[in-house]
Amino acid sequence: MKLKYLSPSVLTLSCLLLSASAIAAAPKAKALRTYTFEDCLVVGISDGDTLKARCGKPGVYEKITVRLSGIDTPERKQAYGSRARKALSDFTFGRQADLVCNAHDQYQRHVCKVMVAPLSAADGPKTLDAGLALLTVGMAWWYKAYAHEQGPQERGQYEFAEFEAKSKRAGLWADPHPVPPWEWRRNEKAQRHGG
Repeated sequence: MKLKYLSPSVLTLSCLLLSASAIAAAPKAKALRTYTFEDCLVVGISDGDTLKARCGKPGVYEKITVRLSGIDTPERKQAYGSRARKALSDFTFGRQADLVCNAHDQYQRHVCKVMVAPLSAADGPKTLDAGLALLTVGMAWWYKAYAHEQGPQERGQYEFAEFEAKSKRAGLWADPHPVPPWEWRRNEKAQRHGG
């Protein structure tokens, strides 16, 4: 049967059934244990995916180091490293942020989604995901090795943002052969150890 002869109701039903079976077949995301810090002030930018924030009430502030979840940006000495750091600074430095965290990394940094108000509505709600924004402007890779730490919707958003940035050759994707930071770190380590 040719597709053009299907009635709209049959076509709609077929699409619904296909969607339902795809959802049922998709791997289930592991429930993540999250914790939040609200109304933190971003007080420092270490590199393109690490910042320092001051959280808590006046007089009892806690200064924490945050590694943005779901992304990896070029290292400071790597091509695009300083631009990634500047982009993170433009999105977050000196601004109030909510941190939705799910882990600590090997350096005891909190691994968090960093939410700030968009620059266009600085006094509005914190709806801008800084990691997703870095992907969108082409200053980060979606860190697929840690995709299991994201929910299905967030994984889809991050994957799509990276795909769009690549398609538009935005940021580091203008380079014909951008080197992912995990490969750059591995190569740097091998050179230091004579390999």
